[in-house]
Amino acid sequence: MYKKILDHLNEAILLFDKDLLLTYINPAGEILLADSAKHLLGSPAHKLFKTSHPLVFDDLLQRLHLHEPLVDRELILERLNQSITVNLSATPLQENGELSEILIELQQVDRHLRITKEEQLLAQQNTSRMLVRGLAHEIKNPLGGLRGAAQLLDLELHDPELKEYTQIIIAESDRLQDLMDKMLGPNKPAHKSLLNIHEVLERVRQLVAAQANKTIVLRTDYDPSIPELYADKNQLIQALLNIVRNAVQAIQNEGEIIIKTRIRRHMTIGRKRYKLTIKIDITDSGPGIKPELMGQIFYPMITGRAEGTGLGLSIAQSLINQHNGLIECESEPGHTVFSIYLPLENGHATA
Repeated sequence: MYKKILDHLNEAILLFDKDLLLTYINPAGEILLADSAKHLLGSPAHKLFKTSHPLVFDDLLQRLHLHEPLVDRELILERLNQSITVNLSATPLQENGELSEILIELQQVDRHLRITKEEQLLAQQNTSRMLVRGLAHEIKNPLGGLRGAAQLLDLELHDPELKEYTQIIIAESDRLQDLMDKMLGPNKPAHKSLLNIHEVLERVRQLVAAQANKTIVLRTDYDPSIPELYADKNQLIQALLNIVRNAVQAIQNEGEIIIKTRIRRHMTIGRKRYKLTIKIDITDSGPGIKPELMGQIFYPMITGRAEGTGLGLSIAQSLINQHNGLIECESEPGHTVFSIYLPLENGHATA
């Protein structure tokens, strides 16, 4: 009778005997582990799924023999080359005072963790953008007056040596004006049309290949089945170009950059769930991003290079946000991946 109830639960329920051999799994568990009950029954827990903590099930068995329940949150399980994050709850079942079975409940929390992370990232981006825009506007007003005064003074001066100083003021004012415009980010409305994302990526690859050191190899791994995307071609080229150029600058001398496209199904971005999303991975073999910079790389003026302006990634994130998308990054020495997510539903989503 109890199995009929468990079969209808949304959480994955697994029942093990005292030796941690699987004796029952409900349909939600089959979905979570991406395998059938027929194939899974009889499997030992330590082989059923691997974790980042190899001794977790040995500890579990020890705890349960003491008749103590166990709760483990945000446990990462490896199953069929895929990582899933779950909350685990284990309850010992006794018979005549002895441990007879172990009931384990697994609740997948990847989506909730991802939503929280994305909301924080988007909130940070919006706050940062508002602060930078306010600061840039405040600087641009006196900067315009400074440049105008230098121009008027230049007209009154006849000594070439003195005019050289006013020309320096005007040139530096123009340079600061250009920097402020970049900090303000894209201010033109998007001109969207149906386009092939691989045409955009090939354009970016060609531009970078023409400028990059010949010892840097650019490889592609495209999914040709990806349908057309409704987007602004120039804005996407600019965003992707900023990221790929960053990868080239990170490698400097010799290395590899891989541009990969895939379809992601049922993707949640900013609490909106999209049926189909394009995922573009830009992977480089550079030294990686310093851990202390990882949480700030999309902020304006944040850069790990002395000669960098720190605006490329901020502008790229802003352009992708205009397409209801998001950029994420994971980095370790020798392997940095920027993942760009672009919904295919032309902005339509389900909450």
